[in-house]
Parts: sequence; C-alpha cells; structure tokens
Amino acid sequence: MSRQYSAFAHVYDKMMHDVDRDAWIDYLDRFLKENGAHRIMDCACGTGANAIRLYQRGYHVTANDASPEMLMEARNNAFKERAKGIIFICEDMRKLKLHKTIDAIVCVCDGVNYLTSLSDLESFFTHAAGCLKPGGLLLFDISSPYKFRRILGMNTFTEETDEYAYIWKNNYDPKSRLCEMTLTGFIKSGEHYERFTETHLQRAHTAEEIRAALKSAGFSNVKSYDAFTHNPVRANSERIQFAAIKGN
Repeated sequence: MSRQYSAFAHVYDKMMHDVDRDAWIDYLDRFLKENGAHRIMDCACGTGANAIRLYQRGYHVTANDASPEMLMEARNNAFKERAKGIIFICEDMRKLKLHKTIDAIVCVCDGVNYLTSLSDLESFFTHAAGCLKPGGLLLFDISSPYKFRRILGMNTFTEETDEYAYIWKNNYDPKSRLCEMTLTGFIKSGEHYERFTETHLQRAHTAEEIRAALKSAGFSNVKSYDAFTHNPVRANSERIQFAAIKGN
C-alpha cells in the first residue's frame, strides 16, 4: 500500500477545484466567533487552504498534518499568500500535543473519516481535549454513512484535464464500514505524464459512536448539523458537521 497524500499532494488543490473554500470558512467562522475563539488549530490541514483563510481572517493559526508532502505544499502556499505567521507541525492527529492550550480545533473535509477504528477516534478526541482550554471548541465534519453506502459505495469516478487525470475506485464493506479508495493519477510533466497510485482508507462513523467517544473524552454540549447549515441532520445528509465543547 502506498503512503497517503504523497504524489497526490501536488495536484490535490487542482482536484478540489469544485469546493468553495471561502463559503466553507464562512460557515466555520460563525461557530468560532460565537465561541470567542482566537487561537486555533487546523488539524489535518492538507495543503493549507483553510489554515491560510483562517489566518487571513485574524485567527492565530497552528496547522498540522501527518503527510510531509502536504505540509510542504501548505508552507509554499502560505508563503505565496504572505501568511507567514502560521505554525506548521508534522504530526499524527491521534497524538496531538501543544505547549499551550488553545481556543478551538477545526478538522475539515473528512479528516475524522481517516480514523479507521474506534480506538483511533477516541485517541483523537482525547488528545484534542488535552490541547483545548476549558470551554474550548472542537469543530469537525464527516462524510456520512449514507454517503458511503449510496454515493461512494463500489463506484468509480474519473476526471481528465490538460494538467492531470485520475481514476478513483471505491471498495466499501458495509460490515466493517471501511472504504478502500484506490486513486490512480497522471500528472503532466513536460511532454509526458507521470503516473502514481495511492490507496486511502476511510471509515463511516455513526453519530452514536462519535457522541459516545466525545463524551468519554470530556466533551459536552455536542451538536450536529446537516453540513453548511444549522439545520438538523437528515437521513440523506452526505456530510455532517459536529461542534463540541470541552467541559470545565
């Protein structure tokens, strides 16, 4: 199995072209402001697109990711955007550690789905709680079990542009709720294309599992929403937004 987000890091932003990053940050910004957050962490920050936008809105941002390649892209992007105040850390999200507690942690776009066991989920929530001050906010979203069953499932997705092409094959096991995603990509290099293959594994966590793990880690007042709204989660919600407060 290839390491996740290695060669893929170089084309990740291009492949996410249909994601409205500004609207996503607008949504998170409301939660952060309501909680009075200032010092925050962007967990599993990827190429830094969200960390940079949060920094530009005046937040003091620390960002981490387990992929050195993604962090290299993030640092380069931050330099281009003159967001030099962001602190980047190469770190496993299951083992978060900070010298000082902060106001909020955000984890955007499936980071929690990459935690493929309940013990991984509990470890992330426990370490996140350790990084937050009392009353601190944990914001994260997941691709829902519905999305894994009905949208991703056993399906294959493709895209081709002048700069890259990819074939994304999914293999979802409804018993384990694990989805193996095999991504074969072709990146243009001069007159030729370089091929890479990465295999990613995600889990369809249930809301009940998440709430139990959050409670065990010391979080209270856990709320969930149909993502990008403040509406209740629907049976066919594809993405679910969670907001949890660390207890005193």
